[in-house]
This record gives sequence, C-alpha cells and structure tokens, in this order.
Amino acid sequence: MRAFAIRLGLGTAVVLALLTVLRHKPWKQAPAAHAGVARLEVGFLPVTCHLTCPVTDYATDTTTTGTDFVSVRFSEFSTVVEALKTRELQATFLLAPLAMVLRAQGVPIKIVYLGHRDGSTVMVRKDSTAKTLRDLRGKTFARPSRFSNQYLVITKLMEDEGMRPDEINFIDLPPPDMPAALAAGAIDAYFVGEPHAAKAELAGTGRVLYHAKDIWPRFISCVLVVREELITERPEVVADLVRGITESGEWAETHRLEAAKVAHGYFNQDQQLLEYVLTQPPDRVSYRHLTPTDDELKTIMRYAIKAGILDREIDTRELVDLRFVPDEIRPGDIQVR
Repeated sequence: MRAFAIRLGLGTAVVLALLTVLRHKPWKQAPAAHAGVARLEVGFLPVTCHLTCPVTDYATDTTTTGTDFVSVRFSEFSTVVEALKTRELQATFLLAPLAMVLRAQGVPIKIVYLGHRDGSTVMVRKDSTAKTLRDLRGKTFARPSRFSNQYLVITKLMEDEGMRPDEINFIDLPPPDMPAALAAGAIDAYFVGEPHAAKAELAGTGRVLYHAKDIWPRFISCVLVVREELITERPEVVADLVRGITESGEWAETHRLEAAKVAHGYFNQDQQLLEYVLTQPPDRVSYRHLTPTDDELKTIMRYAIKAGILDREIDTRELVDLRFVPDEIRPGDIQVR
C-alpha cells in the first residue's frame, strides 16, 4: 500500500510538472539567453478577439526587435485578473469594462491598444421565431459575465428598443458551454465572442440574430492592458509589444486563412471553425483601427454605469496610454509553415 502511495505521489508530481511546462513553454525562453533579448508573457483567451496575441507569439520566432513574446492561454477572465493583480502577468488582453473596473479599484494598469473590432454574435436556436430582441422577452439569455461588453451591447439595444433589463432572464455562462446549452434547450439565446457563436451556426443548432456590428458599429470588446511598472521600467518592451500587435492585426486582415492556421494550435480549436469565423462574412471581426478614442471609451463607461458595472466615470488620462501606437501601421512579415 505504501509503495502504491509513493507511485501515486510521483505520478501526480510528474503530471503537475508537465502542466507547468506546457503552460509556460520554457522552450521559448532560449532567445532570452542572448544579450539584449527581453521576454514577456502576454495573457489571452482562445477567442478571435485575442487572435493577434498568438500571432505575435508565432511571429516572435523571426523577430529582430529584441523581444520574445510568449502567449499564455487562460480559460477564464477571473484567473487572468488574479494573475494581473499578483504580477504573474504584466500584459494581457482583457474585457474593456473589466479593465475599467480594475483601474477604478486601484489596480495599476493602462490600456495601450485594442484587441479587435466587432467579433461577437447573438445566437438563437435554429427553430426560434425571434426576429428582434423584443421577441426574447421572458426568455433565458446567456452572457459571458455581467462585466462583459456583450452585456453592454445588449443594454444599449434594450435602451434603443425601450426595454427594461428585467424583461429578459440573463444568466452568466462560460462561453464554451453556450453552444451545447442552446442545442439542449437550456437557454434561448446567447451573446458571445467568436468562435463560440459560429460553432452553433456550423452545427445547425443555432442561427444569427445579430452581429455586434449591427447593434454597435466598430464594437470594442477586449483591450490590451499592461501594468504601469512595465511602462515605467521597460517602455521599449511595451513599444515592441504594441508594434507587434498592430503588425499582427494588419497581417491577419489580408491573411485570414493563414491566421486561422496559426491560431488553431494556440486555441486548441478546429481550424475550419476559425476559418469560417474569419471569412463568413469577412467583416465579422476586424483587426484594424484599433486605437481607441476618448469618446468610444466614455460611451463604454456610460453603459457600464447604466448596467451597474461601474459606479463612476474614470478619467481617460488615468486609464489609457496610447503613446506606443506606431504612427504608421504595417503588416508583419509572417511566414506560415
């Protein structure tokens, strides 16, 4: 029995060590051994809103700018927030309202760029007769969380259509669970970042009611944030990160199939699903015009206050630092193997 316990303990230790290796990818640390090469881990979730993060990681293999960017995949924003607060992460993609909440709480982060435009979809069951949001009154509607920009978009749409929040039964549900819940009839609709909407569409269990761009043109869901210490202590790394993200986005715009090929390994998702999201239609998600304006951020704040997420507006000078955005944005020279 004692021998079995020892073997079990050793086996558990091996599994935990392997998981640590897979998450932190130490094989990518080799460039940092050379003089002048910095290394930065950047957090992301496997959604197309964060596509430029793994693309920048992929491009790092051929970078000559002196920074090795390593994308770290998370499954939920709560874990990202904890890593950001404890300084395990110094840079990550984050929901825009959540970034505002953290800043209001005193977490020293700044928005330095956006992750994307549009890229979220409202899905209903294939047999649903709903044609507008008003047709979902009394129905169960899943959102990623009350801090999600998807909820802000629906808040805006309810305002536009003269609806009250209590006319819809909102529930929080992890995005990967939404397609199955819709297919099983557990929910009537959901609003989420891709590819979790397209998955139901391709499976034939759901249909598109709205794309985000139909409700809120040039919709912003996620932003790139960095801790202020990184800006103060290593501004050249922040500049290199923002440059890499801008170039990855511009490249992805004109290399959508190649971008899907790059992302599927990082996301651990079907490549055909990602290809569908990036091409059907082509403007379902955009990686251009990713410098936020004060007016856009104030609009997000206004709806965040209306939705009860924020209790006050934040001075954008406290929230944003856009000095690292290049004057000229060029596509990265990315060769997909």
